[in-house]
Amino acid sequence: MIRVLIVDDEALVRSGLRLILEAAGDIVVVGEARDGAEAISAAGRLRPQVVLMDVRMPGVDGLAAAARILSAPDAPKLIMLTTFDLDEYVHEALRLGAVGFLLKDTPPRELAAAVRTVAGGQAMLSPTVTKRLISAFVDRAPSRAEAARRQLASLTGREEEVIRALARGLSNAEVGRELRLTEATVKAHVSRVLAKLGLTNRVQAAIVVHDADLC
Repeated sequence: MIRVLIVDDEALVRSGLRLILEAAGDIVVVGEARDGAEAISAAGRLRPQVVLMDVRMPGVDGLAAAARILSAPDAPKLIMLTTFDLDEYVHEALRLGAVGFLLKDTPPRELAAAVRTVAGGQAMLSPTVTKRLISAFVDRAPSRAEAARRQLASLTGREEEVIRALARGLSNAEVGRELRLTEATVKAHVSRVLAKLGLTNRVQAAIVVHDADLC
């Protein structure tokens, strides 16, 4: 069973998310929190695998809570809940280490699938939505772009091909098909890329590519 913590200041939203997730059969909601402060406490106490958290909440908001939760040893995977008008907050959460985001009107089947995806160790890089979010809110100032290009200079040619494919929203299997590599080889390249760049997940790697204006 995948252990999930739900964080939202609206009781109705929390109840709806709980009903949807627990109906999936392989997901259990181990707790709920009304704001960021409760989320930080609950994450440490309940040890969920996935935290599903609203970006904007009274008191300690989602970004402040994300920074605290993701800095802990063995931190859970974090998915931010948002609406399109809050995309800039989600972009900052991705920089902090969140592995994806969901719109609050996400269909139930997609919600459960997203939780399974991140629990399995993959980021939610949607080609149609996440890429647009990153492109819109990455600051491509010359200094940032140059720093990102210097960071990517440590990669081999093949590693750069892999990370650029990830930044386009491709899964490991899709990258493998495009570059004619096995999925296991792609995973190995991704692990080496993250280690070389000092990053924790694929979304952060994609942001570096966008910073460098290579997409």
